Amino acid sequence: MLLQDKVVVIYGAAGAIGAATARAFAKEGARLFLTGRLLSPVEVVAKEISAEAAEVDALDADAVEAHLRSVIDQAGRIDVSFNAVGVPDAQVVGVPLAEMDAARFALPITAYTTSYFLTARAAARRMIPNRSGVIMTVSALPSRYGTRLNGGYGASQAAKEALTRDLSAELSPQGLRVVGLRPHGLPETGTMREAFDAKPTGLSWEQFQEYLAGMTHTRRVMTLDEVANAAVFAASDRASGLTGTTLNLTMGTLDD
Repeated sequence: MLLQDKVVVIYGAAGAIGAATARAFAKEGARLFLTGRLLSPVEVVAKEISAEAAEVDALDADAVEAHLRSVIDQAGRIDVSFNAVGVPDAQVVGVPLAEMDAARFALPITAYTTSYFLTARAAARRMIPNRSGVIMTVSALPSRYGTRLNGGYGASQAAKEALTRDLSAELSPQGLRVVGLRPHGLPETGTMREAFDAKPTGLSWEQFQEYLAGMTHTRRVMTLDEVANAAVFAASDRASGLTGTTLNLTMGTLDD
């Protein structure tokens, strides 16, 4: 198994990507510590895969640090930190930039980048002494592709990808790896439907899914399982040469 006995902390583990990744990591032998802003939905996922669950606000530095101390107390180390924290799209999208107030524009930029920074910093402090560890996060197509009515969401994802590169530049000489995943168009997720409902596209939900599929080389969208399997590889020792980059999982929508 690719992640046998790896100690993994997942932030945002009750979300669609976080939960799918937790299940995939568990199948590969990882020891999982799942967290979320609300405990009850995290516990549902944790019980399914025999993982530990905790209520952790990833925007609270003290809470992140306290939880990681407890992980170290129980497991002795952390091997993988995976940030899948999301912001409700209804708070972010649907308003033209020329009509948007500054607070709403800044909300996703502040929330996404701060949670990634805090969780990465806490993990790095504990990985550096062991000269080993993988720090991961998830971004999205708007980091590199202009979109309408997305407010500050695209800017927030671009910032996360920049932070991935900067973290890698500082941490890789000390034995750590930093990797991102950039999927696109996951209709399985509740947030994708939420974003669709918040934006006046003039399309039905079925037509919108066809539009997303039509953007890809494969003429289909990526599944959650495919994202999770990519995360398994990136977190494993078989990806030892992979750092400072965000994996393009847009099915060809973005050509590298």
